[in-house]
Amino acid sequence: MPRKGKLAEIFSKALYCDNPDLYSLNYRDFNKVVEVSLAEFLKVSENFQLIPASRILSVTKDGTLLYNKKCLNECVRRRSVRKKGKKL
Repeated sequence: MPRKGKLAEIFSKALYCDNPDLYSLNYRDFNKVVEVSLAEFLKVSENFQLIPASRILSVTKDGTLLYNKKCLNECVRRRSVRKKGKKL
């Protein structure tokens, strides 16, 4: 049996064992990073149909970081460099 990924495990625990409103996540939406609650994200993404899980950058619960995508710092750095008008 395949194991769940870390992100899938966090979502499962949040939805079935805990209050999903306690969790907040950051996801990439074109050129900006959006922070929403887990319950709101599931409504907006229509259960991962419009926004795939690969766009999720981080998940926190009460200020504690539970998941952080490895390229989060690199994505933010690239975006800030592009805004200044410099090329990579």
